[in-house]
Amino acid sequence: MDQIVHQLHEDVTAKINCLECANCCKTLGPAIYDKDIERIAKALRLKPAEVVDRYLRIDEDGDYVFREMPCPFLLSDNYCSIYESRPKACREYPHTDRKRFHQLYPLTMTNSSTCPITYQILHDLLSR
Repeated sequence: MDQIVHQLHEDVTAKINCLECANCCKTLGPAIYDKDIERIAKALRLKPAEVVDRYLRIDEDGDYVFREMPCPFLLSDNYCSIYESRPKACREYPHTDRKRFHQLYPLTMTNSSTCPITYQILHDLLSR
């Protein structure tokens, strides 16, 4: 399954430009971890506590997430102002190139309503 999905991921991501959409940055609030906070703080030349105070809140699961959506680092042209320092969840999104796809299938189904790449991968997978 992983081999098929990874090939679909390569094929579909080559055809769909994330910058035309950025739905993930506009609507999804990724979990932000301590390493992410440190990376963002370094990129912004702030202390980690300042990043937390300015940009983050704790959600119902006890995770840090962005205080507001769309992402505070999303620019008007859909580029990310901290792209090289973006959180791990953002780096890995839409998660269709990870191992053990079968474990991520429920998440992929959810993401398909937000992400054209994920939608197309599932469409192509189910059309096989």
